[in-house]
Amino acid sequence: MAKDYILLDSGNLKKLEQVGKYRLIRPALNAFWKPSLPPAEWKAADAEFIRDSSGHGSWLRRDRIPDIWSADWGGVTMQIKPTSFGHLGFFAEQFRNWQFFRENCKNMDTLNLFAYSGLGSLSMAAGGAKVCHLDAAKGMIDWGKENLALNPDIPNAIRWIADDVNKFVNRELRRGNKYDLIALDPPTFGRGSSGQLWKIESDLPQLLKNCLELRKPDRPFTIVLSCHSPGFSLLVLERMVREAAGDHAEVDADEMYIPESTGRKLPSGIGLRCFVK
Repeated sequence: MAKDYILLDSGNLKKLEQVGKYRLIRPALNAFWKPSLPPAEWKAADAEFIRDSSGHGSWLRRDRIPDIWSADWGGVTMQIKPTSFGHLGFFAEQFRNWQFFRENCKNMDTLNLFAYSGLGSLSMAAGGAKVCHLDAAKGMIDWGKENLALNPDIPNAIRWIADDVNKFVNRELRRGNKYDLIALDPPTFGRGSSGQLWKIESDLPQLLKNCLELRKPDRPFTIVLSCHSPGFSLLVLERMVREAAGDHAEVDADEMYIPESTGRKLPSGIGLRCFVK
């Protein structure tokens, strides 16, 4: 049986995490404070990710850890795979969005863009939604299906698509497909399934406008936007969303965070929900 994910501590630009059965150290470049736990707790880590100047890096394994294992967090069981970017296959700060999806998506048609390994999509399906899950990487689609298999209580109500976000959204507009809720967690920079270039500063404004055009007519509509890009503050994102949705939209934005076992919080990007009636 999988064990829980726990953020044990952070400090000195690092975070100490219990990920199922294994204890890991990864970079946390905004953790400018000192750790709360004693050094012995950090020295007990099974592995540490050391980042190089290219943005990649390597895992320094102090003990034997498998290539794949599982952990529970935010109401789902996740397949964990340490990558050369230092990622594990989930972003722990998304737990409040996952809860929102489970509580607010009943009988909805939802679209999850930049959907990564599918944990948001699983939470939508658990809440009773019909889900369209889109990511540019075929490997992420496979990872999402593996995560679904670990959660037999979640309905298989997900359509898995590997495609470029802008291309797919434009096709949906032409086809006339409509949604009740769209979630997106855009990267700062990326490439689509056929090498298409994504730059958040130039592409996000038009994508937000297109998402509003995918709204079902005469029904409430929700956008759930997450962002970790430098320069995209809470106020910047709120202004961009209001420009797309109109001043009468209700916008709720705050810092995302991961709760620590120390009682503190590790800030981890901006989360925004836009409600259009």
